[in-house]
Amino acid sequence: MSNGLIPATILTGFLGSGKTTLLKRVLSETHGQKIAVIENEFGPENIDNDILTVDTQEQIIQMSNGCVCCTIREDLRSTLTDLAEKRRKGELDFDRVVIETTGLADPGPVAQTFFMDDVVAESYLLDSILTLVDAKHAEDQLDTRQEARRQVGFADQIFISKTDLVGKDEVDALAHRLKHMNPRAPQRQVHFGEVPISEVFDLKGFNLNAKLDIDPEFLNEGDGHGHGHGHGHDHDHHHHDHEHGEHCDHPHHHAHDDDVKSFVFRSKKAFDPAKLEDFLGAIVQVYGPKMLRYKGVLYMKGSARKVVFQGVHQMMGSDLGPKWAPGEAKGSKMVFIGIDLPRDVLSQGLEQCLV
Repeated sequence: MSNGLIPATILTGFLGSGKTTLLKRVLSETHGQKIAVIENEFGPENIDNDILTVDTQEQIIQMSNGCVCCTIREDLRSTLTDLAEKRRKGELDFDRVVIETTGLADPGPVAQTFFMDDVVAESYLLDSILTLVDAKHAEDQLDTRQEARRQVGFADQIFISKTDLVGKDEVDALAHRLKHMNPRAPQRQVHFGEVPISEVFDLKGFNLNAKLDIDPEFLNEGDGHGHGHGHGHDHDHHHHDHEHGEHCDHPHHHAHDDDVKSFVFRSKKAFDPAKLEDFLGAIVQVYGPKMLRYKGVLYMKGSARKVVFQGVHQMMGSDLGPKWAPGEAKGSKMVFIGIDLPRDVLSQGLEQCLV
């Protein structure tokens, strides 16, 4: 790690989705990485809370393959600070941190800890949020629990487990539904937590406080049908980012009008930087709690370089990306994922920020 920051991964997912299996595998595999796992057990949904609080000592267990496990007894911030401190003093040796949240947790506050707290931000880099979705129970959980929908909205990478227990049509319908809620997270089916370590770590999904990498695919996604119109109003929702220009003509999909939705905005015109900053600032103030994740690659007036921005809730970061290549078609693409976000307000506001 050139910058000396400790990469951190947040692992989230509903009860029974296989988080523990995935973790065990990651911990026991001989990948030569020393991992500190934080089991985020605090919160009202933890039935054993009464028993746990008796033991105020931080429990840190060093495992045979060099991994470290600890259960949070207090807040996440102090645990992260404590681990970083022990690592600096040479008392603990680990390369990265994985935080496993409880099944009903909202990953938002956990993610925000990495940006809002200076001490934590100086030691850690939030690499990505991984969400496990259990194919067998997902429909019901997504229908009834907003926490499950939020977890999908926050994800940088979605792992669908237990696909062997349901039919292919059900898996396809689920994948389709998840894609509508979160078009930016790649989906992968996993069996019994068997995920290659390369697909779990260093995904660079979430670099608010570091150089933002542009995924080369980000601007061209779904371009088979994106040329004729500069920016998305309604068409993007019906076939954004679906493979091979596949359209949403699946009748079963529309039974779910999930509150977590994505909205894609594209334009070939340049943004006026001052107007855009004012507008995004205002939107974040008003809708921040409902904005789960947002990301964009922007064509800004007066800049020879792409501007990359992303955020979680009220925290927003932006960065200069690479230069526009000679002859490259300039344009902006933004993805917003949130709870009942007002598409028309976003769309009209963004239009008004164009030069």
